[in-house]
Amino acid sequence: MALDQSFVGRTYPPTAPYEVGREKIREFAEAVGDANPVYTDRDAAAALGHAEVIAPPTFVFAITFAAAGDVVRDPQLGLDYSRVVHGDQKFAYRRPVRAGDRLTVTSTIESIKSLAGNDVIDVRGEVHDEDGEHVVTAWTKLVARAAEEA
Repeated sequence: MALDQSFVGRTYPPTAPYEVGREKIREFAEAVGDANPVYTDRDAAAALGHAEVIAPPTFVFAITFAAAGDVVRDPQLGLDYSRVVHGDQKFAYRRPVRAGDRLTVTSTIESIKSLAGNDVIDVRGEVHDEDGEHVVTAWTKLVARAAEEA
């Protein structure tokens, strides 16, 4: 069953703040195999004008995808998460994520489409720091595969 188009434009409340820690940044950089010293060494980050180590560009995926969970779990939307696969991800940065940032994410459904029986939902996550500064926008595309006919 196709998802209700009236959900396009629906915005969900901001998430609780997520505190970005140096160790989390280091662990993430190691996990993705990125040895850039700005992710682990304050002096290397300072040499590039950053007051603190910064996170790799895809670091915010963890918090924006978790925030998109508010959309997925919305019982009124009726999305069957057991059929969902991650379709695409993109980011537009205003500034890098830094250790010590306390970030919140506000998710908005940008579009809902039905393609070949699959529901495709695009969620925009606006990430702000505790001072309200816009840090990054993330777009997540989720595809709910069509149910198999018996």
